Formats: sequence, C-alpha cells, structure tokens
Amino acid sequence: MGAVFEESRLDDEGALASLDSTDTLRALAGAGAQVRRTIAAASEAGLDRLREVGPRGVVVAAAGGSVAVADIFEAVSRGASALPVQSCSSGSLPGWVGALDVVLAVSQSGRAAGTLALAAEAARRGAFLVTVGAADSPLADVCARAHGVHVPIAVTEASSRTSVWAQATPALLAADAMGIAALDNETLIDLADVLDRTASEVGPSSESFTNPAKLLATELSESTPIVLGEGAFGDVTARRAAAMFGRTGRVPVAHGCLPDAASQIVACFDGPLAPGQSNGGGSDDIFADPFLDGPSRPPLRLVMLRDTSGGAGHGLADTIVSVAQDAGVRVSLVDAAAPEPLLRLAHHVALTDFAATYLALGFGFDPATSPHVRLLRGAREVRGAEG
Repeated sequence: MGAVFEESRLDDEGALASLDSTDTLRALAGAGAQVRRTIAAASEAGLDRLREVGPRGVVVAAAGGSVAVADIFEAVSRGASALPVQSCSSGSLPGWVGALDVVLAVSQSGRAAGTLALAAEAARRGAFLVTVGAADSPLADVCARAHGVHVPIAVTEASSRTSVWAQATPALLAADAMGIAALDNETLIDLADVLDRTASEVGPSSESFTNPAKLLATELSESTPIVLGEGAFGDVTARRAAAMFGRTGRVPVAHGCLPDAASQIVACFDGPLAPGQSNGGGSDDIFADPFLDGPSRPPLRLVMLRDTSGGAGHGLADTIVSVAQDAGVRVSLVDAAAPEPLLRLAHHVALTDFAATYLALGFGFDPATSPHVRLLRGAREVRGAEG
C-alpha cells in the first residue's frame, strides 16, 4: 500500500521536526537572508572585475539542484543583451568558448564533478572564470589557479535545492556587471524582501487553512498535476516547480509554459486522466470495482503559475483556466503580482519550493533524502572508480 498524505501532520511542529532531518523548511525560510549575505560576499570577492572584461559570450555551467541558476541567468539575459548566453551541465563546453568569453560555474558544495570538469576546461581554454560555491572547495581552487573570481557562499545548513538564491545572487550580479541585465543591489534587496514576505506567509507556523503552500501540497497529494507557467520567466518557474515536486515531493509532474504549451496542456483535459476517464472511475464512478477495474488514478489538476501584475497579453492563461474548469479539471492558482518579472519569479519559486517540501512531509518522507537517490549516487561512484 502506498504512502498516505496526512494534512494534520503539516500543522504538527513535532512531526515536521522529526521528519525534516536537515531543516529544509528553515533553509527555505532563510532565502532572503541568503541573498543579502551573498551580495556582500560578491562585492568582497571582486565580482566588479567583470565590468572590464567585455566578453564575446557567456556560458553558465551548473548541474543538479544548481541548474535553476543557469535557467534564471538565461531568462534575465533574454532580449536584454546582444551577448550569446548558453547553459551547460555536463560533457564539454561549447566549441566556441575561448579566451574572449566568460564561464560562470556554479556548485553549492564546490564539488560537483561535471561542474568542476567544465570549470577546469574553461581555465585550459583561457576563458575568464567566475565560480560560485563553498570556500576552500575544489571549485574555488580551480578558479584561484585560473586567476578568476570565486564568490564563496556559506549555506552549510542547506542543499543545492534550498540554497538556489545564494547561488543565483552572484550570477545576477555578474549579469549586471557584464551589461547583460540591469540588476543592481537595490533590485536584489527587493528580491530578498519578496522572499522574506513569502516565507512569512507560507512558513510552518501558518496553519493549513490559511497557508497557500500547505493548501497546494494537499491539493497535489490527491492529483496528477500539470504545472503551467505564464509570463516572461514562466518557463523557469514551471521547470523549477516540476523539479522540486519530483525531487523533493516525490510526485512526478509534467510542465510547460505559455503560449507554446497551450495545446498540449488543453489536450489532456479530455484524455485518460480527465474527469470521468480515470482507470476504475475513482469518485466519478460509483460502480467501479477496484479488484476488477484496477485502482483508480488520481485525477488531473492544472497548477497555473499566473502573472497577475496587470500587464497586457495574459488572456491565454485565463482562457486555459476557464477551459479546464468547463472540462471539470481541478485548478490550483498560484498568483504573483509584483511589479518586476524577477520578483514574480521569486514569489513563485519560494511558494512552490515550500509546497514541494510540505508534500514530502505530508506523505511522511524526509524532503532532503531519498534512499533511491543514495543508491543512484553509489552506483555512479562505483562506475567512476571502475573507469
């Protein structure tokens, strides 16, 4: 029998503490503080050296939980600069990278093998190397030998998934220094304020019936979710939410972004997981026999990461929500109304990060650890040793 989601557990501080072995909730609540500390660290590290570089192109190397940093960097640079920006998580750097380019390598621990290899390759090619990660780490050593800039981040209580803003802050400041996007300290302080407000709204002390992250986790626990992003950074927020619901919450989630994903999402509204179509019928069929028909599948749910800033061009999201409701598909709305796209992204990411954590805790899982991920890591280490 599968795990059972217990909503009451989300308001039981003792139960949460016993399951949350590495204080994931506390780490998420400190995202705003991560931004403020890292602004100072970036300044002390000499990140302003990038203002004199004038690169031909930029590559962001990141893997695992740090991939969101590359996504955010690409999003803020989109349409704002003539510089080509490309992300890379493994393998080799793009062939065009050379002495006229900047490589930004991000790893919270400073030990991610793929990121280390890419940073070392960047150094061999003579690219200007900027690294973000733990101080006194192998990544910091590679950067020092390449005479680059290493920004140390001190988030020992967090994983790469819960320290995303500590890792992203130097990347955003680097984008500003290179003229890729206008993201000065004041903008990042505003971002930290959004993260603080969201954490206060959705933190563990806020009860389930008023806490949007706990409510979303409860809704997802009994559904087959599709996450749909909207707005300038909708692809980033949807991908991040799907990754967190899977890796942290243990629930696989399909995702997409408007306008490109509109048709593929709407087509699911009359598919096998639509109301009345699920195997066994679920609550839609009072005559369903779970022994003859098999267990029912959770019904489809649309999670709409909506931009409610008041700008034009958002009618498609409202249309899709209306179509879903007409089809009987359940809808969860996650709204962000901040004046800037980056601030709306911060709100969406913070809320869905908390929701993914509550999803794991509600099912009785430790959000930070997975036995199957440990097995995967062990197999990779064995293969690496054999090679």
